[in-house]
Amino acid sequence: MDSPLFDVLIVDDEPVVARYLASLLPSAKFRTHIVNRGQDCLEKVQSRAVFPDMILMDAEMPEIDGFATLRELRRMSHDIPVAMMSCFTGPERTFEAWQSGAQAFLQKPILQTDIEKVIAKHCKAAKADAEPAPQQPYIEDFGDGQFFLATSPEMKGIRRQVEMLSKADVPVLITGESGVGKEVVAQLLHRHSKRAGRQLLKVNCAALPADLLESELFGYEAGAFTGAMKSKPGKFELCDGGTILLDEIGEMSPQLQAKLLHVLQDGSFSRLGARVNTKVNVRVLAATNVDIEQAIRERRFREDLYYRLNAFVIKVPPLRERREEIPYLLNELTTRFAIVHQLDTVSFSPEMIAAAVQYHWPGNLRELGNFVKRYLITRDADSALVELESKIRPHTTVPMRVAIGEESAPASISGLKSVVRSMKDQTESRMILEVLDQAKWNRRIAAERLQISYKALLYKIRLYNLEASA
Repeated sequence: MDSPLFDVLIVDDEPVVARYLASLLPSAKFRTHIVNRGQDCLEKVQSRAVFPDMILMDAEMPEIDGFATLRELRRMSHDIPVAMMSCFTGPERTFEAWQSGAQAFLQKPILQTDIEKVIAKHCKAAKADAEPAPQQPYIEDFGDGQFFLATSPEMKGIRRQVEMLSKADVPVLITGESGVGKEVVAQLLHRHSKRAGRQLLKVNCAALPADLLESELFGYEAGAFTGAMKSKPGKFELCDGGTILLDEIGEMSPQLQAKLLHVLQDGSFSRLGARVNTKVNVRVLAATNVDIEQAIRERRFREDLYYRLNAFVIKVPPLRERREEIPYLLNELTTRFAIVHQLDTVSFSPEMIAAAVQYHWPGNLRELGNFVKRYLITRDADSALVELESKIRPHTTVPMRVAIGEESAPASISGLKSVVRSMKDQTESRMILEVLDQAKWNRRIAAERLQISYKALLYKIRLYNLEASA
């Protein structure tokens, strides 16, 4: 059984010392958090922004020293074990530490064994239950290279929605940008529904002109139009008892929307050229990347049809909003494409994965899949990395500048490596700031979304001098 992972809060006004102490604690056993002031420590513990199992507290700090900070912690009834650290020793200092409520006193410079002994002694019962091992991604395979993968909170939420809707035979509107996987969500809905034993048919409403789309959906009788030599059933008839996916429904003509509305209301329609109605039992799923509410305002989409479809709406987030899934998707796509194309699989370097996570993927899963196919065929890791870095390069006509402390310096042109590094730093800092703002500066959540350790995130915040947006 894996040993528990301990959270350690380091409070030291010297960032270099704090980072050094953090580096002494192996990430396999410890999660480290750093603050540089006693007041920051009090605020984080009180707000429960961090949940430390142990605090390493510097005794000598400006404003509020370590002893005063510890006394305030105890006054707030926080019984977190605290080890006081100081360059100064003596019975008086040790006694003051004990009197303030410390469990241990460590003399600087501190060795790794000293910290581990203190934590082992005072935190062995702090976590009665070890945190569960990171869960493997949830994957459901539909064949033909299509699969549903969920590790992010957003996609896990969609999976929960699907489980809920499996009990209800109602229309569902699936929205999201092009390439996010709306069809895959439709397949998931069908598989978990009562109609799973029947077929799922997909119709792309944007691929056909209005008259052809009508005959495709509802069929026609012989002689209904020139060339109609015999009757032909439409998708709704063929799908009786099953599920139909109307993809890109936002592109459907208003006239055809009216006929679809009647199908949703009473399950009946007429073939082109028919004199009688046909009744079917079909569940309708609709997908679109169009802003339907805007289309309604522009009279391109019927409002009554929208309200028939939007009883349940599943919004599939773009890939840039679930970046933590990119490493898993890279691995899954590579494995599947390698099997289909009978090629040996390839691996992704940490630099390539980091670049893939940074890139915003406007084409979403479709673009990611094409990138994987190119890499699998060319097997050129350097070119693949250059391709990604060129895409995440800032689109600007002004000279590139990189934040260094509180100043900015022009990117060095002494060599290609320095230029690439400068661009990478600027892109990385911008992406980290974007994720921090989205997480409302909850560093734990931001670190999880960025797929980096909490300690690495704190280091990069200081490295790039990042601050919350006004």
